[in-house]
Amino acid sequence: MANGNSVTLVGNITRDPELRFTNTGQATASFGLAVNRRWQNRQTQEWEEATSFFDVVCWREMAENAAESLSRGSRVIVTGRLEQRSWETPDGDKRSKVEVVADEIGPSIRWATAQVTKNERRTPGDGGPSGGGGRSASPSSGGSGGAAESQGYGYSEEPF
Repeated sequence: MANGNSVTLVGNITRDPELRFTNTGQATASFGLAVNRRWQNRQTQEWEEATSFFDVVCWREMAENAAESLSRGSRVIVTGRLEQRSWETPDGDKRSKVEVVADEIGPSIRWATAQVTKNERRTPGDGGPSGGGGRSASPSSGGSGGAAESQGYGYSEEPF
């Protein structure tokens, strides 16, 4: 990524991906990722460990694929960008969180095997990369999100 905002994480999924659809029909899935770090303490020679937790969000076909093929406990590699999202609760409290918006997700085969099944390639008329249709709504089909939402840069409903 040219903007310097890229991250690669390897960890275990902490909760099954939750598939949702925006009010314009855009698929989105979110799941938790636990990333462990181990090091040896130089004073005590003991091994120490810390775990960081991240929320991962993916969009469109990747969201549907993630919901179908990933589950709690799976070890995955995620590349994407960090994005901060803010919202207001029904009580008027302001909230904010940083999420990883995934560009790619893959199984880790360090301690497991994986079988990858390629989806049929979509054409522009059936929801493929350059056209509307399918479950994805094109920006011209209405909705308040417009092009920014179709690119996965915003939410049109409550945060998960």
